Amino acid sequence: MFSRDLWKIARSEKLSLLATILFGVILGGFIVSQAWLLSSIIAGVFLQQNTLGEIRHALIGLLLIILGRGLATFGRERSAGGASINIRSNLRRTLFQHLHKVSPNEISAERTGELTATLIQGIDHLDAYFRIYLPQVFITAILPLIVLWVVFPIDWISGLVFVLTAPLIPVFMILIGRQADKETHKQWKMLGRLGGHFHDVLQGLKTLKAYGLSKSQSKVIRSVSDQYASVTLKVLRIAFLSGFVLEILATISTAVIAVQIGLRLLYGQIDFAESLFILILAPDFYFPFRQLGAAYHSGMEGIHSAERIFEITSLPTMPQTVSHTRHHYSDGWSFGPIEFQDVCFSYNQEELETLREINFHLPINATTALVGPTGAGKSTILSLILKFIQPSSGLITVAGNNLQDVQSRWWWDQISWVPQFPYLFNDTVEANLLIAKPAASRQEIIEALRKANLLDFINSLPEGTATKIGEKGTRFSGGQAQRLAIARAYLKDAPFLILDEPTKNVDVESEEQIRESLHLLAARKTLLIVAHRLSSVRFADQIIVLDSGKVSQIGHHQDLLASDGVYRSLVYPVGKKT
Repeated sequence: MFSRDLWKIARSEKLSLLATILFGVILGGFIVSQAWLLSSIIAGVFLQQNTLGEIRHALIGLLLIILGRGLATFGRERSAGGASINIRSNLRRTLFQHLHKVSPNEISAERTGELTATLIQGIDHLDAYFRIYLPQVFITAILPLIVLWVVFPIDWISGLVFVLTAPLIPVFMILIGRQADKETHKQWKMLGRLGGHFHDVLQGLKTLKAYGLSKSQSKVIRSVSDQYASVTLKVLRIAFLSGFVLEILATISTAVIAVQIGLRLLYGQIDFAESLFILILAPDFYFPFRQLGAAYHSGMEGIHSAERIFEITSLPTMPQTVSHTRHHYSDGWSFGPIEFQDVCFSYNQEELETLREINFHLPINATTALVGPTGAGKSTILSLILKFIQPSSGLITVAGNNLQDVQSRWWWDQISWVPQFPYLFNDTVEANLLIAKPAASRQEIIEALRKANLLDFINSLPEGTATKIGEKGTRFSGGQAQRLAIARAYLKDAPFLILDEPTKNVDVESEEQIRESLHLLAARKTLLIVAHRLSSVRFADQIIVLDSGKVSQIGHHQDLLASDGVYRSLVYPVGKKT
């Protein structure tokens, strides 16, 4: 069992791996020396009647060899452990960097709990692979060869027995491992399912309690946990069976060596010291194979964890900036009008296009509203503007420049985005605001809260801006959370403001406060509003109406209302004024 992908990752720690191999060679030398010296001492005492004084130096040497063997084992484990820590740290960093480049649309399709389990437990499961299994593969390849290299010149018959019996252990290890592989795969899948489901239950606990389903979900979690426990027990049973079989094979193989040496010694065909040396060395010859068998299941668990990790690293990243256009920004190039030219987009090549031949113009310092029925393509257009995805065909330009050639980091600095459901971190009010502008002063934070009509509420909190707001802002109402997101936009003060359904999920009073805040915020900015409540777009400079992935109408509120089109049906959904 060997993973090329994991080996590529392991090569980043070449020095530690080489040190592990070197310590393995040294350990092999100490093992052979210890067996030879011990057999010589015993032969000298029992056959030559050597006294303690005569074997004193040999005993000191034996003690030093035992000490050296312990130090070599420690060094091997230390270098392997260090390599494992560094590899896992680098891999976790690489994963986070990759996820940072992946489109939020791709991330939202993944289960958060399962991703979290992979990023934490999945990578930690690789510890056994890099720290135990992989070094043991090298040790198993080195130590038996050292033993054979020493034994064959002394007694080729014993060497041949070693060669013939050694493959039995790996063969049975692989045969048993095939069944273990299936169960380990089930175990890892079940762990991901358990983590994902448990995370979903915690996130939706309020809803479950409101519908009286929290206890039933406890039963579901218990059921999934029992399934995971059952699979884990199967894996452990196979692991114990494997260990038992490998121990039996190693014991039988050692017994074969002992029997053939004993018979030949009885008939005087082999020297006592040499036979004792081989007999002492026999357990150490089979020991690496037994250790590899014991580590086999840990390595298998790591490989199955890696499969999910590599699935995450294969998620497509957002389009990268073309490097030769970066001079625009250092030359003082600034934000300008945005234009869609025959833009088409499809999430899947096998599916119908979500957007078809989209053409419109967003002038600077003007308010544009984007409206349309559910599924018309509004969110897709926002994702295109935010560079989370790129068009299947057509062109999006900013001040005449291809948006795909614009450096993403610079482009996002030009945008203040207030999403429909703004994400608030489980941190203080101030920390959530500083996301928009990390270097903002205390006065700037207070001014942003004031403009967002939120300062009085924040001041009423026991710790003011140092108050923790809970995960996803659970301690705030929907309107308060929305106004905190607007305060972020005030603090960032970017030239392009995107508002995605800013008043959809708030009450009438909060809606009015949010409108007042947005009116101040939109001054001297390019504003794009995506709205279902059409009362918030009546005064837009232009309204773009989408229908079934195409631009159906463009114009002012009164002009669009006067015509018999999609916009009129959105304002009067039952065909008459209300």
